[in-house]
Amino acid sequence: MNIRSAGTETEVETFTLEEILTSIRPNHRLILWNDDINTFEHVIYCLVKYLDYNSNQAENIAWTIHNDGKCAVLEGSFTELEVYRKILQQEGLTVSID
Repeated sequence: MNIRSAGTETEVETFTLEEILTSIRPNHRLILWNDDINTFEHVIYCLVKYLDYNSNQAENIAWTIHNDGKCAVLEGSFTELEVYRKILQQEGLTVSID
């Protein structure tokens, strides 16, 4: 987009709404932790049902959690992730926001 002002031409940089929102809100990560309570099957079920992973992706995440103790399963704004944290916590999973 160009703006003409007093006989001169000035270029104005434009951004998409997504670029603006990304630049003004810090990204956070939803962390799913390993515990001695939940089964692989339950973790996989929750990842598929609530976070829209397919079964193979969810199984890989479950193995990462088992082997590494934790895994970042979602990125976004704190407000967005807080919704998912509460849902997964109600399912008995151990989750936090980083």
